Amino acid sequence: MANRFVLNETSYHGAGAIAEIAGEAQGRGYQKAFVCSDPDLVKFGVTKKVLDVLEQAGLAYELYSNIKPNPTIENVQTGVEAFKASGADYIIAIGGGSSMDTAKAVGIIITNPEFADVRSLEGVAPTRNKCVPIFAVPTTAGTAAEVTINYVITDVEKNRKMVCVDPKDIPVIAFVDPDMMSSMPKGLTAATGMDALTHAIEGYITAGAWELSDMFHLKAIEIIARSLRGAVDNTPEGRADMALGQYVAGMGFSNVGLGIVHSMAHPLGALYDTPHGVANAIILPTVMEYNAEATGEKYREIARAMGVSGVDSMTKEEYRRAAIDAVKKLSQDVGIPADLKEIVKREDIPFLAQSAYDDACRPGNPKETSVEDITALYESLI
Repeated sequence: MANRFVLNETSYHGAGAIAEIAGEAQGRGYQKAFVCSDPDLVKFGVTKKVLDVLEQAGLAYELYSNIKPNPTIENVQTGVEAFKASGADYIIAIGGGSSMDTAKAVGIIITNPEFADVRSLEGVAPTRNKCVPIFAVPTTAGTAAEVTINYVITDVEKNRKMVCVDPKDIPVIAFVDPDMMSSMPKGLTAATGMDALTHAIEGYITAGAWELSDMFHLKAIEIIARSLRGAVDNTPEGRADMALGQYVAGMGFSNVGLGIVHSMAHPLGALYDTPHGVANAIILPTVMEYNAEATGEKYREIARAMGVSGVDSMTKEEYRRAAIDAVKKLSQDVGIPADLKEIVKREDIPFLAQSAYDDACRPGNPKETSVEDITALYESLI
């Protein structure tokens, strides 16, 4: 069987990368941008950095900001109508996963109107046409949505997140500019950074992993492990490294999938509005312990990438424990809670476990699992 790999056709990296937006839009003959960005980024002037680039180049745009932190079906539906009314011919998504996921769903529906029912996009939808061209400008160092073929939309009526996978939604260009991330508060920096680490570790051990994806994931673990603490302290070096590390992780996991850390985190976001990165960070070490027996020697390389010394002289049990402990230590150092006691209600666990089992990320887990296994994992964290 052939292994497929999908990446952006172009990406810009480094401070000041957003300055390239104008030239790319003009060079492609685009006339008007539909700018997707969440209300807080608009309020605090982050979105304006990109709008200034457009205005200085005389490029037309319309701003759409009806986007929630966990974007909903309604956010997508109103976005589709706003795009149709705008006369735009391309999208600029500015933000974290919320803005980019909304932009992807809008862009797909515009070019594939038979999927106007947002629920029909869940899973691997058989769309025929590439979405409206998207320029992606991340403002968090975590989701890597600017280089992935995935997006997640919340079905509020059913209290669940829909994972959508479509290679036709990948942004044509990513502008990964650490200056756009410098205003992130410490808590958000920590949460999104641990989300990126989860992407790298889950992508490395997922059932679909292979040599090309392993290369990206191991490098991403190394970069994130050495830079997240600095990014939380808002050092320029930490910010720049995390901007790169999360993107490298996205290059990998987008193509090979994830596992039950993500499938367990998604229901927490849908039911309690828990920040996705926080949920992942809390769940990750516990699921690493659960999956250890199915990972061969991979935890040795995770431990090495996390900066653990002497791994070659360790037994399998020792390097597996070292990898898990290194993840726990990084999570603790950046201020992530150690458990779900303040988040999960025990009476909700049956619903959470079934939702996690039904989630599109679950089949990628390296170890076969069940609703009962997932129930026990949730229970161990409260």
